[in-house]
Amino acid sequence: MCATAGLCAPTAGRAQGAPTHTGDTLRVDGVPVDSLTARELWNRADTARADTLKRAAALPLPFKPNPTRAVIYSAIFPGLGQIYNRKYWKLPIVYGGFMGFIYAVTWNNKNYRDYSDAYLHIMTDDVNSPSTWHQSWQNFVPRNRDPKDYITNTNFRNNLKSGKDYYRRYRDLSIILTVAWYFLCMADAYVDAQLFDFDISPDLSLHLAPSLAPRTNNSPELFGLTCSINF
Repeated sequence: MCATAGLCAPTAGRAQGAPTHTGDTLRVDGVPVDSLTARELWNRADTARADTLKRAAALPLPFKPNPTRAVIYSAIFPGLGQIYNRKYWKLPIVYGGFMGFIYAVTWNNKNYRDYSDAYLHIMTDDVNSPSTWHQSWQNFVPRNRDPKDYITNTNFRNNLKSGKDYYRRYRDLSIILTVAWYFLCMADAYVDAQLFDFDISPDLSLHLAPSLAPRTNNSPELFGLTCSINF
């Protein structure tokens, strides 16, 4: 009877300490526990995950230059492409090259103009009117020499013509080199942007090893050397 009574007691009434459920509230030992706790934890996990994604999106991306933009910048003004690629150490090379070529163009053009004017004037000046002679060709007469001895001198005239042709040729060559340098800087900016994140492996090694070719019916046993390069 005692065993039966003991077993029947829970069915007849509510055992002490048993959990009760009323509506959305779960009571354990008289302490209410919200039944939506799991859902709230899940929502908090979603919020934390969203915050993590936002922080990851806010992180700055690694710089990767655009090759098209780099070459356009370099075309607009030499050196801008190198600045855009953050290769500042190339700027002295770029501008140093332009300064050198521009100086060559200016210097050769000045000498060309001097020789050209001198040759033109000596060929058109009246031999019998020294007062009308131009100073341009007289500047090429050696010091303490009489210009009268040179106005009809064939070698002197030929020297003026040769000087004119010489400096004109090198002036034109300097212009061509300046334009070539301009396009070379554009190509450098484009290639630099293309290879900006190119992975250059530090494993560059040369290995030498002996090799042995086995004897065959047509050839004897051969010894050799195997060379391998890792890059």
